[in-house]
Amino acid sequence: MSFQAYLDTIEQKTGLTPRELLGMAKARGFDGESAKAGDILAWLKTDYGIGRGHGMALVHVIRNGPKIDAKHVGTTGTHRDESDMLWLDGAATKPS
Repeated sequence: MSFQAYLDTIEQKTGLTPRELLGMAKARGFDGESAKAGDILAWLKTDYGIGRGHGMALVHVIRNGPKIDAKHVGTTGTHRDESDMLWLDGAATKPS
């Protein structure tokens, strides 16, 4: 599953775009590289029922922003994506 697919699934489950969840994470003090994955995952599990695999995609964005490593772009690997930039404004607004 691609990083983008993880984020899209989180949006479907929560009704919140990744950008909205980022704002909520920042308000909770989860911001930047110092954000602890375990704390973020516990919040996502408790409040939204999001599991570790999906939650780690959001942890990546909270810690590193929407850019992912180019090694995942255009490959056949597990986390392949179409772009090295993740779309955070919701699946409905994602350009084709």
